[in-house]
Amino acid sequence: MKKSALQRVRASYQPKLPKALQGPVKVKYGDATESVANQAEIKELFPHTYGMPVVEFVPDEAPERVEEPFNVGIILSGGQAPGGHNVVSGIFDGLKSLNKENRLYGFLMGPSGFINHQYMELTAGVIKEYRNTGGFDIIGSGRTKLEKPEQFDAGLKILKELDIKALVIIGGDDSNTNAAVLAEYYKNIGAEIQVIGVPKTIDGDLKNEWIETSFGFDTACKVYSEVIGNIQRDCNSAKKYYHFIKLMGRSASHIALECALETQPNICIISEEVQAKRMTLDNIVSYICYVISERAKLGWNFGTVLVPEGLIEFIPSVKSLISELNDVIEEHAEEISEVEELDKLNLIYGYLSPKNADLYKSLPKNIALQLSLDRDSHGNVQVSLIETESLLSTMVEKRLEEMAEAGEYVGTFKAQHHFFGYEGRCADPTNFDADYTYALGYNAAMLINSGLTGYMSSVRNLTDHTENWIPGGIPITMMMNMERRKGEMKPVIQKALVDLHGRPYLKFASMRETIALNTLYQYPGPIQYFGPAEVCDRPSMTLLLEHDKEIY
Repeated sequence: MKKSALQRVRASYQPKLPKALQGPVKVKYGDATESVANQAEIKELFPHTYGMPVVEFVPDEAPERVEEPFNVGIILSGGQAPGGHNVVSGIFDGLKSLNKENRLYGFLMGPSGFINHQYMELTAGVIKEYRNTGGFDIIGSGRTKLEKPEQFDAGLKILKELDIKALVIIGGDDSNTNAAVLAEYYKNIGAEIQVIGVPKTIDGDLKNEWIETSFGFDTACKVYSEVIGNIQRDCNSAKKYYHFIKLMGRSASHIALECALETQPNICIISEEVQAKRMTLDNIVSYICYVISERAKLGWNFGTVLVPEGLIEFIPSVKSLISELNDVIEEHAEEISEVEELDKLNLIYGYLSPKNADLYKSLPKNIALQLSLDRDSHGNVQVSLIETESLLSTMVEKRLEEMAEAGEYVGTFKAQHHFFGYEGRCADPTNFDADYTYALGYNAAMLINSGLTGYMSSVRNLTDHTENWIPGGIPITMMMNMERRKGEMKPVIQKALVDLHGRPYLKFASMRETIALNTLYQYPGPIQYFGPAEVCDRPSMTLLLEHDKEIY
């Protein structure tokens, strides 16, 4: 395969490792842990893996030991995120540092490959082709949910056949929930199979004190910010369009907030703020129209509006509707599937409570249909298919017409729509993500070698120099709570939402009025891989602010 000039040069980049992982390590055990909520329920569901301590790796001053050889399997689960290949590379190198005879197997196309025994050995030759590249194409990914004993048992057969002692699941909150369930199951039946998770999601909603950021977030936000900056340059040149830009982030607004800090758009809606203030669609439209009308007074009939992908689920009245829709669609799935699309609306309408039925009926037909589409494998509304950016611009246009008739608005309004999602998921990782993911993978190998299971790979202190990063692991059960999924209460990793008291949000809020009523766009430009560290190695503004660092 012929490679581009960047691919050829980038392949030689050697990710940096924390000093603690640069030689033999030993485990430093912390205190026992408990889940973030619903402690009694989680403990009952995970009796063998609940309450384990946080661990940290520190250099081992004892002579280097020759470890017995062992095999490891990996699964890339869920949506892609930049740096996944470096996690695999880090695991491979970590295993080989322990014993050259250790072997790594990849299950093809996600959890389904594990269940159906589709796999390949990942050798040095294979790994070499994928170092520092984007994507998950080394073995592919999938969204099959691991939740049934028969799936666990089917996977166990191939693990035994390949003499695999540990399985690494590289995924987001749902995938790592699966990892916790699998670890508990194998512990319960005495299978002696370790399960380790690695925190992946560009959405940024898989984090806490010990998981400071999920991998891929930094790269994806920089990709989106480059394109937003390009649009803003065009916007400020043509001076005739309002660009409504929807950004990935189904369950949290971390991407929208980070991109707002990077690019300074005129408007950025934060879903968590909408929910906290119990804002309605009308409130949101009113705010956008206020900014547009004030800018029109200055002669500016252009601007940019950032919209989180999952916004519609955070509007309290719509959230209530979606919750009931989930139950209705689950209960009447067969009946609903048998009717034409437009007939679905009347059928579903008849099953809803009066208040939610009224809201459902008031929505534009295309939005109502999008809310009623098939759920993903985890039972979630596929919010990426809901054209929230178009809904907002249509409502804004109608409101501005009413304001113009009342003499409250004098200007012109033309909208353009964008949705940035896939563009950022498989980009070549930034230096930060390349280093971070490699460290997470190498660290996972050390967790396996330490005999641990039900842990998530953790690398902390990420705003310091790479050599000062702190490797270790946290019990996955520590991150869990009970949530309603497909009509039932189930244990899941608690999502990390934008903290409205945190420094990233407060920084944005402090400049919101200024950037709304002025044209102060920032143009981050493309990701830089070579050059000054302050340009090439800088982590996300969110991470810097969360660690009390300055961003300007």
